[in-house]
Amino acid sequence: MTYSWQAYLFVALGGSLGAVLRFYLSNLSDSLFGKHFPFGTLAVNVIGAFFIAVVYGLIERESLDPMPYRFLVGVGLLGAFTTFSTFSIETLALLQNGLWMKAAMNVALNVFVCLFAAYIGMQLFKG
Repeated sequence: MTYSWQAYLFVALGGSLGAVLRFYLSNLSDSLFGKHFPFGTLAVNVIGAFFIAVVYGLIERESLDPMPYRFLVGVGLLGAFTTFSTFSIETLALLQNGLWMKAAMNVALNVFVCLFAAYIGMQLFKG
């Protein structure tokens, strides 16, 4: 699938804003609650999952035009803010289509394989 240069521009603009918002919220969370639990990551994941569902719901109802909102907000802003939002909406779509086994596999693979990959990465460069 080929997209116009505007789609890439919207992704870039939204992505830069999403990255800044994530950085800000993570630092705010650390200063409010301390660093003993990753509340900032939890907050961005929950906020991102909520807003990506709102955006895609409005696009499906044709209340929002996919161009620019899908690219600016869905892919760019929320994609940089948290990839967990994409994971959430994709898993929800599988569930809504009755694909329970694929949804369960998506959850299990994303959680466990990513944790394993992070573990291997840490072990490779452990001092």
